[in-house]
Amino acid sequence: MHVTVYTPASALRDPRLMLRSMFADLRASGELAWSLARRDLKAQYRQSLFGYIWAFIMPLTTTVAWVYLNSSGIVKVTNTGMPYAIYALTGTLLWQMFTEALNSPLAQLNGAKNLLAKLSFPREALILSGMIKWWFNVGIKLLIIIPALFLLGGAPDWHMAFVPLILVAILLIGTAIGLFIAPVGLLYTDVGRMIPVVLQFAMYITPVVFAIPASGFAATLFRINFMTPVIVNGRAWLVGSGGSMHTELALICGAALVLLFLGWVLFRTTMSVLIERMSA
Repeated sequence: MHVTVYTPASALRDPRLMLRSMFADLRASGELAWSLARRDLKAQYRQSLFGYIWAFIMPLTTTVAWVYLNSSGIVKVTNTGMPYAIYALTGTLLWQMFTEALNSPLAQLNGAKNLLAKLSFPREALILSGMIKWWFNVGIKLLIIIPALFLLGGAPDWHMAFVPLILVAILLIGTAIGLFIAPVGLLYTDVGRMIPVVLQFAMYITPVVFAIPASGFAATLFRINFMTPVIVNGRAWLVGSGGSMHTELALICGAALVLLFLGWVLFRTTMSVLIERMSA
């Protein structure tokens, strides 16, 4: 029996073979990814008292907290150009989508450590499964946010047709970053603990609950933040306006595609070493 052993070095030595193998495994991953996603979604909500409410309860509670802080004068937010409740709700919802996309690769790999060590299957199935679950949870969030926008005084219109573009952008950016984090996160649990800390700080230099400052160092941080065009345009299209920073958004999406591919290559070339380390 002929046995072929793939290592990071051999993969990089023949890029064409590696690319063929990558796309072949991606095509073969679809059915398994769907089965894994269905299993995980059923398990996720089967023993939950509130069920699907957990998919959007975090942005709602965060919105209520920030609306109270703003209305009571404890925190003063500059003019946002729309009711602050809508501003905070749309911002926190989009930000939660981003954090879920970023955390997904590491969460999927951590949850499948036993499978990785014992079974041979296309590893891309785990990443695709995370993406399917992400879209499912996003769908639930949209089911609540659209009527909520009308109740809060918003006026969504035909710009909503552009919202899927923002969702794809969020998934691309989050997954690309997540693929770079996942290999290190599998080896060191400190990485998983640091992610919420970093994301919490990053949220405050992104127009999630605060408007972009007019000037100063904070304004610079907001404008160089790669998530700023995503949040700005996503919020605008949700509430019914044309948005801005379209060029920046297009550039960021292009960069995310490149990073996603590089992250995929890193994922492929490190998995054999990571599985060996986990099995030791």
